[in-house]
Amino acid sequence: MMTVKQRFALRTSLRLIAAVAITLFFLFPIYWLFMISFKTPDEIYSFPPKWFPGQMNFNSYITLFKDGDAITVWNSLVVAGVSTVIAMFLGTICAYSLARFRTGGEHLANWIISQRMIPPIAVVFPIFLLYVWLGLVDTYTGVILLYTAFNLPYVIWMMRGYILDIPRALEESALVDGCTRWQVIWKVVFPMSRAGLFATAIFTFVFAWNDFIFALVLTRTEVATYTVQVTHYFGGQSNFWAKISAMSVLGTVPIFVVVAFMQRYLVRGISLGAVKG
Repeated sequence: MMTVKQRFALRTSLRLIAAVAITLFFLFPIYWLFMISFKTPDEIYSFPPKWFPGQMNFNSYITLFKDGDAITVWNSLVVAGVSTVIAMFLGTICAYSLARFRTGGEHLANWIISQRMIPPIAVVFPIFLLYVWLGLVDTYTGVILLYTAFNLPYVIWMMRGYILDIPRALEESALVDGCTRWQVIWKVVFPMSRAGLFATAIFTFVFAWNDFIFALVLTRTEVATYTVQVTHYFGGQSNFWAKISAMSVLGTVPIFVVVAFMQRYLVRGISLGAVKG
């Protein structure tokens, strides 16, 4: 017969083993991706597979930078970063109007978030024809405008919920002290909803960073993003796995960096959303 203490220790051990196994299961594809980017062609196609490269081979990365393919990661960073900043500013202002002044009535917020549910494939070709007419195809301006417009509903919906959690009395006190409405937003709303701002910004950035269909149709060579560039390494007869892995690593690193630096705000923002919901 096992004592209560022994049963508790056994359950704890089993949970720990299960957690480690699940973590390794989900981390293995990332590990394998990184390892392939440092392997030689012989090591990539070897059987049985080699878990570690014989020596770190950086030729794939050197080739990407030498051929200019790595610039597509910079393009993704520019369009995703700028569109996120614009969407966060405009979306927060709109969310404040919805939360505090009930602009558009009770159901406008629901209508706004419904626009985010439109499949991109349903609107990308009409947008392409419009962009051809306006001369915005394969331009930073065109892609940034589109990503901003497509992510605005998400930002508005999320920030409206965070702003509703801010006590109205704080804003009224600031107004009594002589602050203008813009000063209230800057000095009260932004600091109080900082966790929500960062959490929403991270997800908005990731949505723009991972987009493929809009970038595929609306870019050519000047503003091509890394998600489009990766597809160029898939051929009808063979695939350039080393380049695919290296480009994927370059496209993954910025997301890891952003999440690592914003992890504290991301966790708090998600927690606030969970409590609110």
